Amino acid sequence: MTQNGLTYAAAGVDIDAGNALVERIKPAAKRTQRSGTMAGLGGFGALFDLKAAGYDDPILVAATDGVGTKLRIAIDTGNVDTIGIDLVAMCVNDLVCQGAEPLFFLDYFATGKLELEAATRIIEGIAAGCAASGCALIGGETAEMPGMYHGGDFDLAGFAVGAMERGADLPAGVAAGDVLLGLASNGVHSNGYSLVRRVVEASGLAWHDAAPFADGPLGAALLTPTRLYVKPALAAVRAGGVHALAHITGGGLTENLPRVLPDDLGCEIELSSWALPPVFGWLRDAGGMAEAEMLKTFNAGIGMVLVVAADRADALADLLVAEGETVHRIGRVATGAGVRYTGALA
Repeated sequence: MTQNGLTYAAAGVDIDAGNALVERIKPAAKRTQRSGTMAGLGGFGALFDLKAAGYDDPILVAATDGVGTKLRIAIDTGNVDTIGIDLVAMCVNDLVCQGAEPLFFLDYFATGKLELEAATRIIEGIAAGCAASGCALIGGETAEMPGMYHGGDFDLAGFAVGAMERGADLPAGVAAGDVLLGLASNGVHSNGYSLVRRVVEASGLAWHDAAPFADGPLGAALLTPTRLYVKPALAAVRAGGVHALAHITGGGLTENLPRVLPDDLGCEIELSSWALPPVFGWLRDAGGMAEAEMLKTFNAGIGMVLVVAADRADALADLLVAEGETVHRIGRVATGAGVRYTGALA
């Protein structure tokens, strides 16, 4: 081509903007550094020293996830500051269920046209989630893809790696009679938003309208970020008596609890042992949802469940409360597969 020919920028990809984003987010990433971090952003790969992190015979654990169609609300409202916290939470809350300590995190951010201000806010949210989880943000990828994404649309994916000493993996030792300690959620978290958006559409409300279940606009209320359970959960695991943890994501209590139980065991849950948060009451009533559908789609107010030895339940509940959690004793492990409910959500 001549000197007046096509350029990458003319095709819709601005390398300079990408470089500027890296420079902007370096301070946020630096705030997430922890023992084991070896280098900053900008290289072809990121290094992490497990020995410096304090491990003698480590097993690595990896998790990846996104935030689903909750992104649609963030995009439509322009409220992108906390969606990165959701991204981190969906990965690190899974890692801790294996008994692992999250060590480092990488993100993938793809958009049609890189908007520097919005991208910075998104990645600063990721860094905030990492810092709150004791997890270093050590790398990532920003992809500007004209023709693949339109307007201000973007997508996010996260990748977290953690570690535990050999032999410390969970679940382990789950037995009939174990107690289920439920940790309160912050709301809908990051699952079921295709159904949430359908309910909002049917209600005739717009994102800027007042939320029927909370103060402030509906869109902002539904963007309340996923709760990060890492530090309290690890404190409980290290105190002893935790046999399993279940992150209550898509599938709700009904689908996620059996994932951490032996094939011959199930659990009994008393639904009246916690109060259904107002957001779920509104979704149920506005959508005319059956209780079984609620329990199989949403967390219904319980974002993480710890399966603990009965003689440690009170002490662990006290520890978790001291760590800032709202704890509900929601049931027990019992013989016979599956989740059995008594009472009703109210």
